Order: sequence, then C-alpha cells, then structure tokens
Amino acid sequence: MAGVSPEVAEFMKSKIVTDFTNEISQYNLGPLWEAIPEIMNKTPKPQAEAYLWSKELIDKKMAEAAEIFTPERGGERRAIYFQNPGLTYRKPWGWASTSQTIYAAVQMLLPGEKAPSHRHSQSALRFISEGSGAYTIVQGERIFMEEGDFLITPKNLWHGHEHLGTEPMLWMDALDIPTLYALGGTFFEPYEDGLQQPGVPDNFTEQRYRGGMVRPVGDDKFTVAPLANYKWDRTLDGIKGLMAFEPDQHHGFAVEYINPSTGKSANPTLGTRMQHLPEGMHTKALRHTHSTVYHAHKGEGYTVINGVRFDWKAGDYFVVPNWAWYEHKATKDSYLFSVNDIPIMDRFELEQEQSYESNNGHQEIASEFKAAFR
Repeated sequence: MAGVSPEVAEFMKSKIVTDFTNEISQYNLGPLWEAIPEIMNKTPKPQAEAYLWSKELIDKKMAEAAEIFTPERGGERRAIYFQNPGLTYRKPWGWASTSQTIYAAVQMLLPGEKAPSHRHSQSALRFISEGSGAYTIVQGERIFMEEGDFLITPKNLWHGHEHLGTEPMLWMDALDIPTLYALGGTFFEPYEDGLQQPGVPDNFTEQRYRGGMVRPVGDDKFTVAPLANYKWDRTLDGIKGLMAFEPDQHHGFAVEYINPSTGKSANPTLGTRMQHLPEGMHTKALRHTHSTVYHAHKGEGYTVINGVRFDWKAGDYFVVPNWAWYEHKATKDSYLFSVNDIPIMDRFELEQEQSYESNNGHQEIASEFKAAFR
C-alpha cells in the first residue's frame, strides 16, 4: 500500500482484517481502510478517458438515425451523445457522461421538423456546426440559428425547435446532466401544447444587445443571461482583435462567452470558449482540475493528451479529462469550440492548473489514437 509502512501494509493484508472487511459488507457497511486509497487520491484520478469521435462516424450514425427516429414519432430529440468509455459503469446509459460532469451530443433537425418544447433543471447550450434556417424558441423568443452561433438555454426555461429551411441542420448540445443526476436534482416537464408559440419579437435579445458590450440600462438585475445567441461574426471579430497581440502560450487566441449582465460564464454551470490556432501554432502543455469537451469547428491538427496523439479535423469531437496533460498543434488555420466545467470547479474551490515544464513545454508522443470510421 502506497504511503504506509511495510508493517502496516502487512497487517492490512492479514486474514483477520480480510475476514472482518468481508463480514461487515453484508450489513451495507464499508471499510474506510480499504477505500481511502481510491477515494482520497493525492491528485485527481478521473475515471473518464481521453477519446475522439470522428465526423465520418457522426455523419454515418446521424444519417441512420434520421431513417429511424423523428421528433413527431415520440423521439423528443434526434440526438446522439458522446459516451466516455471510462464511465460506462455508470447506470443508466453511463449517466450520459462525456466527461464526469459534462454531457455532449450532436443533434440533427431536418427541414419541416419540429422538436416539442420542454423544460428541465439542467442548463443547456448549443453550438451550430452545420446549416441554417432553423430556430430554437426559448421562453417565447424565436432565435434563428446559423453556423458558428453559440446559444444558451438556462435551466427551467421552456425551449423547442423548428426547421423552416431546406437543408439538414446539426449542432452540438452540452448540458450538466451527469452533475445533476449525481446530485439527485433532476426535474423534467414536457410542454402540453407541443411547440411553444412566440411571445416576443424574433431574435429579441440579440436586437437588445446589438451594441455588443454596451449593456441596456436595467440589465444589471438579470441573474439569467439576457443574451440568448452569440453570433459567429462577433465572436470572430473578438478573436481578430486579439491577433494584434501575442497569443496565449496554452490557448492561442481564445475568447470566453460571458453573461453581459454579470461578466461571469454565459452558462452558470458550464464554461464555453472559442479559440483560434493559426497554421503551425503549437501550444505548450498544461493540465487542470476541470475537464473539457472540444469540437473542431474549422481546420485540422492534433492534440497530445497524456502522451497520446489525437488527430482531428473540422467536424470531430474529443474530450480532455480532468488533470490530463494536453497541448494542441494546428496543421491548418483552426477554430476549436470547447465546453468546460470550470464554473462547477470554482463553486467548490477545486480549480488548479499546472504547466508542463519539461522539453520546452511539449510532451513526448508515445502512441496515436485510431478513431472509428476515419
């Protein structure tokens, strides 16, 4: 046993200890002397694993799902989530865990389809990866979505979708499902009349915040983010402004989506970022307490996670678990959208970060990840 003397280790292996440990289990009692090495690690040891899901796999399975499931047929949402292979012991369905705290999925809406409104205690967000012409309606506001847009759906607000365009539309969903499931705080309610109807002008909050970081008077009272859609062109402008300066050595040119009322994360439990990595940029490795789910929006490159190389290109998704060393290398101009659980870690005062000091900040590559359908 790590951290104990040979005498103590030998005693812990003795028959009297083993027999007593086995005996108390029949009463639903547990031995701390056995459990403590697993539940009180010196540093985080997450069960989640680094993994990558290819665009080819996603496109194939979403096309198959489109032939089987429709929202009108009772499917609620045509969404396929990314199940972390290290968390499949969780039930049911692995708690829908992409990391230990984050659920991420791809959702498809076809022309003419409607996804009925509902609400729940989980906070949701979406990033539009392909298409246009669909809207999400949140608490009576129709918000039309375009590629590159980032949208939030705060907890307990009615929301549904409808596609008025002509081509399939895909987006990334992310929610705090595993966290709320673990806490026992899940509530869900369907909207009785199907898809909620508009109650305010279309793109209402986007119009109110046309001035960017100029906040309408009175919005300092909002605890729920008053801006529903963060448009791609404005995000791009923010990144271009940063490119007049030196990039961050770990993140390149990166911006964070925030609540314009409070300056905090746009979503109260999940952080979101867009980062630009110009062709040839190689960030230095670091690790931190929070986990991150990435979507490669544009470009291609690779990420080294604990010595394993994960090659990615536009349309791929990958996860960096808690306390895992990672670094990015862009082989083409790239944009990475990411979701993290920093707000959760901050709430519990657990967030820590560490830079990789060896080899000028870069890991040795020991192996390469082979993605399905690549």
